[in-house]
Amino acid sequence: MHSFFDIAAATYDDTFTNTKIGLEQRKKVYQSLDFILNQDKKLNILELNCGTGEDAIAFAKKGHKIIATDISEGMIAVSQSKNSYENLHFEVLDSKAIYQDRFKNNFDVIFSNFGGLNCLCFEDLKSVINDSFSVLKPKGKFIMVLMPKNCLWEQIYFYAKGDFKKAKRRSTTDSLLVNVEGEDVPTWYYNPSDIETMLPKDLKITNILPVGFAVPPSYLENSILTKSILWPVLKSIEKRIKRPYFAKYSDHFLIELTKE
Repeated sequence: MHSFFDIAAATYDDTFTNTKIGLEQRKKVYQSLDFILNQDKKLNILELNCGTGEDAIAFAKKGHKIIATDISEGMIAVSQSKNSYENLHFEVLDSKAIYQDRFKNNFDVIFSNFGGLNCLCFEDLKSVINDSFSVLKPKGKFIMVLMPKNCLWEQIYFYAKGDFKKAKRRSTTDSLLVNVEGEDVPTWYYNPSDIETMLPKDLKITNILPVGFAVPPSYLENSILTKSILWPVLKSIEKRIKRPYFAKYSDHFLIELTKE
């Protein structure tokens, strides 16, 4: 199955996962995953858009049973090369192909990190949320990390460069072509309020967390922000910023949905 991200797979860990910015943004996401990372109860987890498997491996280390999926064969190949856990299974799967009969058991958690679901238009993302509801256990959680429409750091960066069009590029209901390792990937941006309009009756928002409000987007990895005294200050601020209000101004935000 060809994917825009097949080419990016070989370098993704170097360009994001293991960078200063990537590590800090993932650390912020994990602040909301205490029930997965620091509790004894073993969970049945489905991961969508797993990339190179960083989160799936972190969950597997805790003893949870994981099915980690991605539409990109390249990403799955990299993920599988790291896998030494019997409780972790990687497979190629389009997130739009979730349906109840595909899986033997329902899930305690469905998880998708760092904007994988931003590759879906409004109607497709709404369908994925509704299909995910059908494979969640009662009280199960669907946790998404998405890119919102008004990233403050992105606006500052492009305004400083005099590129006023790009400064507001996320503020659209249309797709934006985002360059990923030479491939133009259609990308849609969503604020928490957009997600709220997609939810079935018994799926409720139970947490919203800004991710990347103080810590900037990954394309600023080699800027002065990460190479000066500013960096520890930004990390400290990021750790403390938790109010949902800031979610729509961050690089990403985490939104937790719970099935009633």
